[in-house]
Amino acid sequence: MPNIKSSKKAVKVIAKKTENNHELKARVKNLIKNCDMAIKANDKDKATELFNDMQTNIDHAVSKGLIKSNTAARQKSRLSNKLKGMK
Repeated sequence: MPNIKSSKKAVKVIAKKTENNHELKARVKNLIKNCDMAIKANDKDKATELFNDMQTNIDHAVSKGLIKSNTAARQKSRLSNKLKGMK
């Protein structure tokens, strides 16, 4: 445990940032999974809505440095192709 006041504060700040980052990464993963499930269920409206929401959250995660840009582009591209391939 830190003894210095600034170090104690830094521990609290780091814990809060870690929690926020984990929430964003979990949200992105869940949106990808839900969008993929909606595509498999042939629910085009829901899939499109989830895809748009997923793109926004992925871009936010990339800007924060939580996800690499190539990974984000690959995930968006794969789901976009699946969405376009729906009947």
